[in-house]
Amino acid sequence: MPMAERDTYKYELRNGNRVVYVGITNDLDRREAEHRNEGMQFTSINKVGNITTRDAAEAWEADRIATYKENHHGDRPLYNQNDSGK
Repeated sequence: MPMAERDTYKYELRNGNRVVYVGITNDLDRREAEHRNEGMQFTSINKVGNITTRDAAEAWEADRIATYKENHHGDRPLYNQNDSGK
């Protein structure tokens, strides 16, 4: 069985110091433009860690949202619509 390709970035959108979105993508520039076109307000997009496999990135995304919720009274980042990122 071939190894899964490492082609997925993990990232956070921030408005100042505040995390407003947690996501994954295979193209950071395209995804940043999509978020801006959707009307999301943010000051920076920050790549988190190294490029990884899609499965590992999806697991990180769900875990990162869960951690955020634990630290913010059960609230998700402003633009995350669900707990899995999907």
